[in-house]
Amino acid sequence: MSFEAPPNTAMGDTLDADRALKAQQATWVSIVVNVVLTVLQIAVGLFSHAQSLVADGMHTLSDLLGDFMVMFASRHGANPADERHPYGHGRYETAASLVLGLVLAGVGVGFLLTAAVRLQSLDTLPELHPAALWMALLTLAGKEGLFRYMLAVAQRLRSPMLVANAWHARADAASSLVVAVGIGGSLLGYRFLEPLGAALVGFMILRMGAMLGYEALRELIDTGVDPDEVAKIRETVTGTAGVLDVHDLRTRRMAHRVLVDAHVLVDARISVSEGHRIAELARHRVRTGHQDVLDVLVHVDTEEDEATAAGRSLPGREALVAELGDILGEHVPQAAPAVFHYVGSRVEAEVYLPFDWCADAGRLESLQQRVRERVSASAHWERIALLCRIAP
Repeated sequence: MSFEAPPNTAMGDTLDADRALKAQQATWVSIVVNVVLTVLQIAVGLFSHAQSLVADGMHTLSDLLGDFMVMFASRHGANPADERHPYGHGRYETAASLVLGLVLAGVGVGFLLTAAVRLQSLDTLPELHPAALWMALLTLAGKEGLFRYMLAVAQRLRSPMLVANAWHARADAASSLVVAVGIGGSLLGYRFLEPLGAALVGFMILRMGAMLGYEALRELIDTGVDPDEVAKIRETVTGTAGVLDVHDLRTRRMAHRVLVDAHVLVDARISVSEGHRIAELARHRVRTGHQDVLDVLVHVDTEEDEATAAGRSLPGREALVAELGDILGEHVPQAAPAVFHYVGSRVEAEVYLPFDWCADAGRLESLQQRVRERVSASAHWERIALLCRIAP
């Protein structure tokens, strides 16, 4: 038996909408800063003959692309679940993180290639105007400040996408530092410093992009959450009243949220409604005790999976009812439908007889003897219990 409720509640939708709004506000700050720095870098770079500053300005343009991707993903990722997306649209953020990681990796490769070319042609590098150094320092301060602001927002919202965009700003700050050191060294006569530093930062940016892309890819292929968190979820489920054991506990991420599947073992002789209630309690405990969990799918087992597999060849209810009628005989009335318990490779039945019918001790003893004989000769009956019931 499985229990699953709609993964989004009104409160959850409100929180997601508020989260998306804050993410978009942070992104707009990044857009404004990047536009201003891009215009200034390119203008000052052209004026001062600083090609590295112009290139860094063009690099900043890539941030704008990332910012618009973040806005698109955060807006669509906050949409509630629908028929085609029953778990919501959180994977928009994951896809954006993957693309941003690839952009960072591409920028890093570009820095490495450009640095290699410059190291081979030091004598042809143009003389620089001191204004280029001041612009590089201003860019460095702006990018570092933007990184710290966006990282704080990303950690507060637990958004991998915003973390990726924040580190994109840090990568730009690192490249601006290289530009500043390179321009300063060039003004002092050490022209090799700029291409050498650019190569180092290019490698750092490439590594950072690869790591961000790898984390996003792990989520897209449904990698489970940290083992410590899985252990905590398992402890929450096993602590639910009525749960005897837990197995096949699986997790996967969807952006900043977690989806959980679990098989819980309950007493084989409780009612279906009680098993359903235990599943609901386990689900509720996990959702309220672990704030990152979006939804929990609980499958109720009455025995270990190996025993369940062994009992798959047993007859279904219709066949058992017909066989039970043949065992009891047409003259034996039943006060309520028989209850069957599938236990391993055998079946147990509880048969309810009218209380007044049980008053004839000889008739009841004869029926019990016939039932015992048929059960002992059967390949699938474990026992058939005859229970006398007073009509309500």
